[in-house]
Amino acid sequence: MKIIPIRTRIFKENEDLIKFIQKYIKKIPEKSVLVITSKIVSLSEDRTVEFENKKEKNTQKIKLIKKESSFAIKTKLVWLTIKDGMVMASAGIDESNAKGKFVLLPKDSFRSSDFIRKELKKKFKIKNLGVLITDSRIFPLRAGVVGVALGYSGFKGIKNYIGKKDIFGRVLKMSKTDIADSLATAAVLCMGEGKEQQPLALITDAPVEFIEKVNKKELLIDPKEDLYLPLFQKIKKS
Repeated sequence: MKIIPIRTRIFKENEDLIKFIQKYIKKIPEKSVLVITSKIVSLSEDRTVEFENKKEKNTQKIKLIKKESSFAIKTKLVWLTIKDGMVMASAGIDESNAKGKFVLLPKDSFRSSDFIRKELKKKFKIKNLGVLITDSRIFPLRAGVVGVALGYSGFKGIKNYIGKKDIFGRVLKMSKTDIADSLATAAVLCMGEGKEQQPLALITDAPVEFIEKVNKKELLIDPKEDLYLPLFQKIKKS
């Protein structure tokens, strides 16, 4: 697998994202995955909110966090939220590199990725293409951020090993590989989190299965079934 981060100029609010991509990517090989940071998707979709004033900025942000998430609880450092079935800080609302505005996540990253994929397939005349929209997240009890897939199109986001045998013939009962988030983490590592100005990346020779329609719920699990739930319940009581 090869990941090529692509340096660009700063993306402008309400700019045409397809034309922007074509300006910096002249060829997309068959069976590639195009990675796009969520911020430029949000900017292209006008998903921004101006600060009302500096004094009320925190209050305004809290209102946005609660509006954008299905669950929100204040912690020592951030608001811990659940948005679109994923745990994230502050509903993904970003202020960095935003010029006095809050940048919200795309309204529907799966729909956005599918639109981008279909447009680029026509522009570049290819049959198999994956599109992956990324953001950053933090794992419990680990320092530093990794990439996360907010939405994707054109490939299966999970590989299921349940019912298959391991090298010793033992039948696997729980094993699944999170393809989408694994690709997102690898790409974000190459794209950077600071001033690298690399909002795009092209992945070739990725071990994915290309499909026309994805199941947008395939990576989601019920909170009651989450592996970490008993741990956090115990910590909360102690």
